[in-house]
Amino acid sequence: MNTRSLTTKTVVLTFCLFALAATAHGQHRGIGHVVIIFMENRTPDNLFQDPNLIANGADIASSGKNSQGQNITLTPIPLANNYDLSHTHAAFVAEYDNGRMDGANNVTVTCNKGAPNCPPANPQFKYVDPSDVQPYFQLAEQYTFADRMFQTNQGPSLPAHQFILSGTSAPTTDSNLFDAENAAGVPKANDNTGCTAPPKEYVELIDPFGNESSHQYPCFEHPTLTDLLDYAGVSWTYYTPAPNNLWTAPNAIEHIRNGPDWQYVNSTPNQIFTDIDNFQLPGVSWVIPTGAESDHPGGNNGEGPSWVASIVNAIGQSYYWNDTVIFITWDDWGGWFDHVAPQVVNDGYSWGSGYVYGLRVPLIIVSPYVKQGYISHVTHDFGSILRFIEENYNLPSLGYADAYADDFSDCFYFGHRHEFKQIQAPLNAGYFINDKRPPLDPDDD
Repeated sequence: MNTRSLTTKTVVLTFCLFALAATAHGQHRGIGHVVIIFMENRTPDNLFQDPNLIANGADIASSGKNSQGQNITLTPIPLANNYDLSHTHAAFVAEYDNGRMDGANNVTVTCNKGAPNCPPANPQFKYVDPSDVQPYFQLAEQYTFADRMFQTNQGPSLPAHQFILSGTSAPTTDSNLFDAENAAGVPKANDNTGCTAPPKEYVELIDPFGNESSHQYPCFEHPTLTDLLDYAGVSWTYYTPAPNNLWTAPNAIEHIRNGPDWQYVNSTPNQIFTDIDNFQLPGVSWVIPTGAESDHPGGNNGEGPSWVASIVNAIGQSYYWNDTVIFITWDDWGGWFDHVAPQVVNDGYSWGSGYVYGLRVPLIIVSPYVKQGYISHVTHDFGSILRFIEENYNLPSLGYADAYADDFSDCFYFGHRHEFKQIQAPLNAGYFINDKRPPLDPDDD
């Protein structure tokens, strides 16, 4: 191991030992397993035009303003649509427009090669045809749906996946910068990024004033939630279809990618079904879809809702149901219109200044202990998931987004346990277990 690896490993080890020594005793609340399913690029206005949720109080808009002051009615498209929208930091700034939320029409559109009639009119102002996402509606109506869940960062997938692993996309432990963008510098950079990237690859770093004023190789070093889990003896697995792409967050953390913890990154598609059947589900799981199952605009095949429902059904029908919480959320807003403005921190000195918080993303929480048919109007972000895990397993705070987030306490009632009800979906777990197609990498360049 090189000198830098030894130094950074020592920093992480020292942090973990010091933090764990200071940890107060807490309650496990009967939860022994937490599963995070991390989908792609949707907003509540785009994905959850569910009349039952809306009637129950969910804040979902059917129209919105553009930068000319025109009121644009949202119109339907398939989940597997034929174009993508920019979701860079610049796209966030344009759509957010200093809180006016009227700049979605300034988000650029990229049509799939050969796509007919593309782009359609007002391509950013769309919602997914409800017939394509009925499993999501069932889950949201039956369990807890959050209409104030925000992605922590103001940008695309690579930094978003860093935030769901560790609450930051900072390049080092003591940095006040964040990785703001996906990788660049070489062709198809996002298919092989992180600590395995070619030497000329880089990511843009954003400073506390919101300026992308520097860049670096996309290999970072700071504590992550997995370090706290390790030292507390809590098992974890990061299920991913491809080890080196931008959605595999541990690949961009040096001490994970080049250390013994890499064994807990499982790149066998759909291994989670086998682990559930074999009573080998770890204490904490990150579950990443293939591109085809991801809901990513312009790059999915419409199977995402069935894939998510299959995982939920596998857990629900297993030994694990009675002590599991499943968080289903989406990594960024994907450039779609959304009408709710986030609370942006841009004062130059507060934590996250210049890069938090981003736009709304959907969140469904599934558990026998979650409030049924409940809509949470409390502000949450990716840090809330980390904080819930920390509190559940008596872990300290990493001091990043988790330190500033809530813990979903409004969403649970631990005094009663609900029986599982199967989610109906067009495709079941057997379809995905027997799917022999090579995993489709994310098309997020």
